[in-house]
Amino acid sequence: LDFSYGSGESSKQVLFNNNLSIYPGEIVIMTGPSGSGKTTLLTLIGGLRSVQAGGLKVLGRELKGMSAAGLQEVRRNIGFIFQQHNLFDSLTALQTLAVAMQLKSYPDEEFIRRPERILGELGLADRMNYKPENLSGGQRQRVAIGRALINDPLIILADEPTAALDKVTSAQVIELFKRRVKEYNCTIIIVTHDNRILDAADRVINMVDGNIESNIVVADALAIMRFLKDCNIFKDMHQSFLADAANSMKLEIYPSGALVIREGDVGDKFYLIRQGQAEVFSGQGEARKSLASLGPGDFFGELALLKDVPRAASVVAEGKLEVYTLSKDKFIELVGRSSSFEEHLKKSYFH
Repeated sequence: LDFSYGSGESSKQVLFNNNLSIYPGEIVIMTGPSGSGKTTLLTLIGGLRSVQAGGLKVLGRELKGMSAAGLQEVRRNIGFIFQQHNLFDSLTALQTLAVAMQLKSYPDEEFIRRPERILGELGLADRMNYKPENLSGGQRQRVAIGRALINDPLIILADEPTAALDKVTSAQVIELFKRRVKEYNCTIIIVTHDNRILDAADRVINMVDGNIESNIVVADALAIMRFLKDCNIFKDMHQSFLADAANSMKLEIYPSGALVIREGDVGDKFYLIRQGQAEVFSGQGEARKSLASLGPGDFFGELALLKDVPRAASVVAEGKLEVYTLSKDKFIELVGRSSSFEEHLKKSYFH
């Protein structure tokens, strides 16, 4: 997905070749510096801007080239929380939510009961009949959040939803989001600079200069960090170092007998065994010599990266093998940032 503002010589591209899949039941937090394209991507997903280049499917429907009526139908299943509250001055909090309910059909009694329940969950039970001028900034933001939730949308798109909220209220809103995801299997995408809510994320996406620079599944990253902690060369590393390493690693799975690395090839990855066994050997045929058997927590491939030399041996999977891998560039970057890591590697050897 690409996107540009303006046309002709005044055109300015703000999104570049972004690829992303988001699933039901996820809370996705999108971070990155101002101007990195986060809000633009959010408004494209919500059908508030027209797709220009690439493709964008929302709820199984391709938005590129979709008619205005089609986009309106998609938006009926999306709840929007804008950075600015965008509340009508003439409507009370309860009326604001009741008006949003006009998008769907409800029994008459629901137009009171449902807004009262949502506003109560947001701590606004005593402010239901107040208009925006009599509400604080945080209260107005919570009304806007209630408006987004009122129709039980399949997707909730939130631009800085907790920016105007204090710590306690922010935690209440995030708990409400988590219950929503669990009860309705909906998807919530949050653009934020609020580090207080990162713990709620199933996935953290970081955007820089119009590109998705990283897309981290939080549960996987935490599992990798715990695994790294049990690995000799990583166990004394600072938490921030472990987090960076974990966020940069990828899981690769090899079937039994698969050649993971070949002797003489150029080194391009560092390997850490998550599960299974691997044999390290040199030579071929009658000259083949077994050098070692590796298991969970063992690592290999580091010398070829550090010395920039070809692989000194081959590694083959003995049964199903799961490994975490780190690219050469990232490995060298991490080594350069951690003198203790470099010291550990100097003391180690390639089995």
